Amino acid sequence: MSVCIIDYGLGNIASIFNAMKYIGADVIVSDDPFKIKNSSHLILPGVGSFKKGMQKLNQRGLDEILNFEVINNKKPILGICLGMQFFATTSSEGGIVKGLDWISGNVSRINNKLSNLRVPHIGWNDLKINSTSRLLNNNIDTHCYFVHSYYFNVNNTKYITGTCSYGNDITAIVEKDNIYGVQFHPEKSHETGLKILKNFINIKC
Repeated sequence: MSVCIIDYGLGNIASIFNAMKYIGADVIVSDDPFKIKNSSHLILPGVGSFKKGMQKLNQRGLDEILNFEVINNKKPILGICLGMQFFATTSSEGGIVKGLDWISGNVSRINNKLSNLRVPHIGWNDLKINSTSRLLNNNIDTHCYFVHSYYFNVNNTKYITGTCSYGNDITAIVEKDNIYGVQFHPEKSHETGLKILKNFINIKC
């Protein structure tokens, strides 16, 4: 079992790498298609804008290798924050921008007009688990750390296994076959986040 953190020029790679090393994972950071192909699990991190992130993925040809490994070879992948949002069909951040379209839906800005909550959503929030979640398996505490202004509005709610409340229900966890995503930052969510990362790397290909 080996984990490759996808390096496309954006994201909090160092903290995710350190968290993976802490839980004993064999982990590398790379944009090399050969190394991505030869890893058993993939992590797609992300901080910043959807448009810029997708441009960087496409410029490095990472969209093609990820599509092949994730969709054709059914390799487990974990998207974190912006990385999860890339799974969507489109995003409205910076105009209409195409995503990887692995899970049908749109990334939209958090609507705070009725609640007057601050955007971006920064800080700790409790998760509400909607159904059996492989990522949250054996977790007791579901208190996680969020930093985001946009959220993934998933068309088919059966793929949403966790939400948080921030004015309205925000998609916090998606799970579809070998595709997993979290809107929060597990690498900053203390013991809960470490358990989530452990559960991910224990998922069999």
